[in-house]
Amino acid sequence: MIPKRYQQMHQSHPELMQAYESFGKAARKAGPLSAREVALVKLAISLGAGLEGAAHSHCRKALEAGCEPEDLSHVAILAAPTLGFPSMMRARSWVEEVVTKQSNG
Repeated sequence: MIPKRYQQMHQSHPELMQAYESFGKAARKAGPLSAREVALVKLAISLGAGLEGAAHSHCRKALEAGCEPEDLSHVAILAAPTLGFPSMMRARSWVEEVVTKQSNG
């Protein structure tokens, strides 16, 4: 499920979006991490930065990369010592939203 705003950016600025997506692909290929590991790292970064839309997107991508819902929940829980309990609870709610939506089809 690609968000409508993302699709709109593709329509209005195709060259910019192509460059942006190429940059992301190059970053993923720049090191030895597996697709699963990359997905978990990107989820953690999104949660830590407080980026709800990105967190939702990276949850979906992590599930597509073979991660289990428990993996995503663990990433959110790991935020507690670094970000604090309230931030962890927010992050966990974002993960649960995606997991619930995916399991309900």
